[in-house]
Amino acid sequence: MRLQGQRAVVTGAASCIGLTTAECFLTEGASVALLDQDDAALARTGDRLARTYPGRVHVETVDVADNDAVRTALAGVLDALGGVDILINAAGINVFADPLAVNAELWQRCMSINLEGAWHCIQALLPSMLSQSRGHVVNIASVHGHRIIPGAFPYPVAKHGLIGLTRSLGIEYAARGIRVNSISPGLIKTPSAQAWLDGLSEAERQQQVELLPCKRFGEASEVAATALFLAGDEARFINATDILIDGGRSQVYHL
Repeated sequence: MRLQGQRAVVTGAASCIGLTTAECFLTEGASVALLDQDDAALARTGDRLARTYPGRVHVETVDVADNDAVRTALAGVLDALGGVDILINAAGINVFADPLAVNAELWQRCMSINLEGAWHCIQALLPSMLSQSRGHVVNIASVHGHRIIPGAFPYPVAKHGLIGLTRSLGIEYAARGIRVNSISPGLIKTPSAQAWLDGLSEAERQQQVELLPCKRFGEASEVAATALFLAGDEARFINATDILIDGGRSQVYHL
């Protein structure tokens, strides 16, 4: 098992990429703390996983936008697990709007979850990681952090910031045993992506497929597998780096 004896925290762990990553890490031998703000979904997920992986699942309900709540929750995780080796920041929300329609509340909600939430978790766990001279952080960014899609404001602003946070902290603490990387998924089959696709016509959905060089959408398991690689010792010389997982779409120039 690639993560035998490792201790991981996964935010946004009640669904989608976060849940798939948490399950992947448990399968590979890690103990995993699941964090999410959806109390009911998190309880169901935690109960199910605890039956399969007894003694290796810890659950904390928390909104990553609330810095004080994050510090309290992660103090409980550190106490329960005896430390943390890996942090996966997968919590996020889609906020797509016309810039002039974005008020202060919507702007702050987008930034507080998609950008500040990751920093809250890193800031809470970094002292413990530094004390053991070892820690791996993987932030789930987005292709929106590389390419701009009209009508998607201010989500790309937050994801550009998250990639910047990744690079800055990766360099800042590299000499002290800390690696910080990010993953930028493209169109992945998640409930939110499916909801968007359901609003398109059949012809429009097919056009989205045709825009992908590999002619298919991505799977959450493919993002989780990349997070597993980055969190493991195989990636020990990879730091302050972002990996695009979009089937090559962002590299194509469309005429």
